[in-house]
Amino acid sequence: MSHPSPALVVMDSTGRRLYRQTDELRAGGDATRVALPGGLTAWSVTSTPMIKSLVTDPRVTRDPRKGWPGFTDETQPPWMMPWTPASMFNASGTDHTRLRKLISPAFTQRRVEALRPSVTAIVDGLLDALTTAPQGEPVDLRATFSYKIPITVICDLLGVPKEHRDLMAQVMEAAIDTSMSAEEAAANNYAMVKAIIDLIAAKREEPGDDMTTQLLDIHDDGDRLTEQELVATLILMVGAGSETAVSLIDHSTVALLTHPEHLATTRAEDRWNDVIEESLRRDAPIMHIPARYALEDITLPDGTLIRTGELILIGFGAAGRDPSAHDRRDEWDLDRTDKAHLAFGHGIHYCMGAPLARLEATVALRRLFDRFDVELAVEPSELRRQPSFIGNDYSAVPVLLTRR
Repeated sequence: MSHPSPALVVMDSTGRRLYRQTDELRAGGDATRVALPGGLTAWSVTSTPMIKSLVTDPRVTRDPRKGWPGFTDETQPPWMMPWTPASMFNASGTDHTRLRKLISPAFTQRRVEALRPSVTAIVDGLLDALTTAPQGEPVDLRATFSYKIPITVICDLLGVPKEHRDLMAQVMEAAIDTSMSAEEAAANNYAMVKAIIDLIAAKREEPGDDMTTQLLDIHDDGDRLTEQELVATLILMVGAGSETAVSLIDHSTVALLTHPEHLATTRAEDRWNDVIEESLRRDAPIMHIPARYALEDITLPDGTLIRTGELILIGFGAAGRDPSAHDRRDEWDLDRTDKAHLAFGHGIHYCMGAPLARLEATVALRRLFDRFDVELAVEPSELRRQPSFIGNDYSAVPVLLTRR
């Protein structure tokens, strides 16, 4: 017997009710029907066991061309456009294996560790600039520091010309703003794709020692990478390579500033890894991943029926505060023994950029707190959320900095 169809919950796209709404969705059972912008309806999944089950279920796909009846590039809502191009993000089977093999060598632990000197140089340069800020005046740490680190690193890796980086950062950040109108989202998607196409054209004109050139060589040398896959892969790398780390740095900073006893312990005992993992658990950088699609009818343990072709919204960020998985789930605790999380996903689509995000955040936090005494310039309750149900970050992190 199927579970009675629950009431449709309207997803808050502004980010203001992010955790309250995930609690409401979790209370609805194994999956809860939600209304998304653009007239879409999906099943929201927010419990750890159910997330792990569905993202490894062969009856569920990330590819809208296989699982979303009637899908076309023209009929999807504009806010979905960054998530549906044919890339490693939504590929499956041999296509996923092929695309992942092309990119994964750049993100091995050894390759990432080799980036430590360049990441440190970027961080130190940004901190040098902050030493010239007027003393006693608030500084937006997100805009001046945390966001600039990962976008600079990924743009260096891809060989993005310096004069194009501000635009690249702007369109990538806007891609997860789910509060935009359809017209704004469509315009931003156009600008994002154009920025990548311009990058490809620049690298064809003047190749370099960078990943864009390497991917171009693969594309031009055979049939291992189509033009659409090339564009989509570069969009994925810039977007995933920036948004995850900036949120991690922001949330870790705020957690340390609101838990001064843990900041003191971290400095004294070099426990930055514990800071990173607890921040990933409590405040995962991505709250909901759109989207997955049912390839056939799926009956969940509580009787809920997800029908063939229906959309599934996976709440990876909600798993870190799942009361069935974590005691004192809302508390940030450096000494928590179980910091398990799904912040970087689960299964074959586990984020290959996770080691780089951890490296960037560790270097950024250690160097920041070595060089400055930092204080929030507003009450924690006044920090504004990113306007998104996909991303999980602050719009700004105003702080007061005092050189040590």
